Amino acid sequence: MRTILDTYFNADTIPLSPAQLAQLAAFGAQLLEKNQVMNLTAITEPSAVAQLHFFDCISLTRAVDFSNQRVIDVGCGAGFPGVPLKIAVPSMELTLLDSLNKRIRWLQDEALPEIGVQATCLSGRAEELVQTRREQYDIATSRAVARLNVLCELCLPYVKPGGCFIAMKGAQAEQELQEAKNAIRLLGGKVEQVYAYPVGDATHYAVIVRKVGHTPPAYPRRFAKIKQQPL
Repeated sequence: MRTILDTYFNADTIPLSPAQLAQLAAFGAQLLEKNQVMNLTAITEPSAVAQLHFFDCISLTRAVDFSNQRVIDVGCGAGFPGVPLKIAVPSMELTLLDSLNKRIRWLQDEALPEIGVQATCLSGRAEELVQTRREQYDIATSRAVARLNVLCELCLPYVKPGGCFIAMKGAQAEQELQEAKNAIRLLGGKVEQVYAYPVGDATHYAVIVRKVGHTPPAYPRRFAKIKQQPL
């Protein structure tokens, strides 16, 4: 894994230090080992992990400055994009949130201590945990969790005015953005940029929504309502 990472992170792409590359390699090894007994990822070939997990996530640093920012990764799953971002930008303060407790326990008790990464790990539903963390973060991120109109209601309430929400998307990004315009407006956001970047032969997109006002206290609603009647 360590040698493979040199292909993706170098002076011509995204430079990382030897220590950072070692952390990524260690995280990749932990991910693949635990995946044998827990469903963490469908991507199991080391070079694909390096490209489709690590390079994909860390590419966000070319669009947004994470330095010294308070970041929450909503629906982090096995730690993406939060853990690779924290390795690439150690000064950021990271919170990992996921509804599946066993994934959070693995991150908190096994993976992160082993690789020397500090993060706050929360298990619960995003629409419920926000009640004690409303508008406390500079950046919220989310990757492959739900369509953008649903994600905005789950994530934007965590972001303070002036901060941003970054949704990682694939080929459907523009279509999802069109259907999310009303939600973004209602929740106090404004689309700032759709950052396109290559990952192998594909183009991935980071939809960056700037928080320009407060999210009304009525949002987020219960998830059943969000899903049944997206904004």
